[in-house]
Amino acid sequence: MAQVLTILHAGALRMPIAQCTKLIKKLYGDLDVKLESYGSRACARQVREGKSVDILALADPVLFDKLLVPEYVANYYIFGNDQIVLAYDEFSRGSEEITAGNWFDILQREDVKFGRSDENLDPCGYRTLMVWQLAEKYYGRPDLFARLNDRCTGDKIYAKSSDLGSGILEGKLDYAFSYLCVTKQFGLKYVTLPERINLSNPAHAAYYQQASVALKGKTAQENTIQTGAPIEFAIALSKNAENPVMAKAFLDLVLSKQGQQVLENCGLIPY
Repeated sequence: MAQVLTILHAGALRMPIAQCTKLIKKLYGDLDVKLESYGSRACARQVREGKSVDILALADPVLFDKLLVPEYVANYYIFGNDQIVLAYDEFSRGSEEITAGNWFDILQREDVKFGRSDENLDPCGYRTLMVWQLAEKYYGRPDLFARLNDRCTGDKIYAKSSDLGSGILEGKLDYAFSYLCVTKQFGLKYVTLPERINLSNPAHAAYYQQASVALKGKTAQENTIQTGAPIEFAIALSKNAENPVMAKAFLDLVLSKQGQQVLENCGLIPY
């Protein structure tokens, strides 16, 4: 009977996790790998509510610290980083003129629709809100955060970052704030934002800390403050793993040179 390996991961990691799954199945032919993806905060919440998984891969190591260690995960491993970009395609309104110096003006046009992910479900969501806060300071545009926030509501807020690419391709959105790796996976065009606001460079960590977002805590009655920091991705073995041997084999693969090459091919910067 085939062994089963259950992996719960951030939607942004869909492609690299799928590629690593193909590699481990070549090594262990009788292995049945089950993949599920959600926003990283939603993933963490499911584990806290009793979901049984072998591997957990999230888009922010802080979630392990705040929600999962030590009850559900003993430790975790940071394996790569990324940046927030503004994704679009050739049909997006204003796409022929948008740049890193005017994107905030394009997005405020009446006919332009842009989206982000939900900050309480997905780290890309709260990171997007941080980017807007930092952009207000960086470009010297008072009320920029409030203006962008007021225009991005309702059905323009998606459950996870990987849904945003589909929103653009389906014509529901002109633009979306997403990870570079996800944007590349969808083959979309993008505006690269300045390093001081795109959360990519550890050298600007102190600057990023000027941004913060209030989020739901461990329970519905609690709130927690998330402070700006460089984007990082992390992976861990679950304490309730039903197949700890194969889980460790998968973890080792992701952290190996072969796994790091997969991450790089998918648009991440491996550590």
